[in-house]
Amino acid sequence: MNINFYVTCIGDALKSRMARDSVLLLEQLGCKVNFPERQGCCGQPAINSGYIKEAIPGMKNIISALEENDDPIVSPAGSCTYAIKSYPGYLADEPEWARRAEKVAARMHDLTSFIVNTLGVVDVGARLPGKAVYHPSCSLFRKLGVKEEPLTLLKNVQGLELLPFQNPETCCGFGGTFSVKMAEISGEIVKEKVEHLMEAQPEYLIGADVSCLLNIGGRLQREGRPVKVMHIAEVLMSR
Repeated sequence: MNINFYVTCIGDALKSRMARDSVLLLEQLGCKVNFPERQGCCGQPAINSGYIKEAIPGMKNIISALEENDDPIVSPAGSCTYAIKSYPGYLADEPEWARRAEKVAARMHDLTSFIVNTLGVVDVGARLPGKAVYHPSCSLFRKLGVKEEPLTLLKNVQGLELLPFQNPETCCGFGGTFSVKMAEISGEIVKEKVEHLMEAQPEYLIGADVSCLLNIGGRLQREGRPVKVMHIAEVLMSR
């Protein structure tokens, strides 16, 4: 299957291993991966801050970049996937752009739901011995409704034991610009998140949104916790 890969800003600038492993995983599952070179930021920071008008030129750039073919578009981040899927509403006053945005939005998939629901794969042959907790990001779980797909893939990783912990679906406190504008509140939220997940005594923290992992991982590091933080693509490429 031919697909397009939307790398995200964090994947491009901070977490290249996550982006690399996402592409390698998709190729391993039989996909021919295309990288639209004109892609850029989805505009999420501006959108979340209320600067919708200012974000529109960037939205149009993304739409144009992703129109080079009609193949599925896969992203390793639920937050960016949701942002692009929301473009039609922001462009409602420009019917032609709204129509184009709808077509792009319909082709957007997060990595885990694409693997499970489109490719029909639940076991990618990964192996990672140890105990782990999984954090369901708000964008993936609440906004996109992707809940079982990541868990299904992780439950089929050989040697990996998923541990339950208190209030797993509670926000980690990142929320994009929320963590900057409301730093004190954000700090307390992630502090509580770490308290809950550390009660399970995991070796790994796994998630499908790098932004959340950066936030929780930062708190874990500041507390000196010996927990390895991994994006689900990295886990699924473990052998």
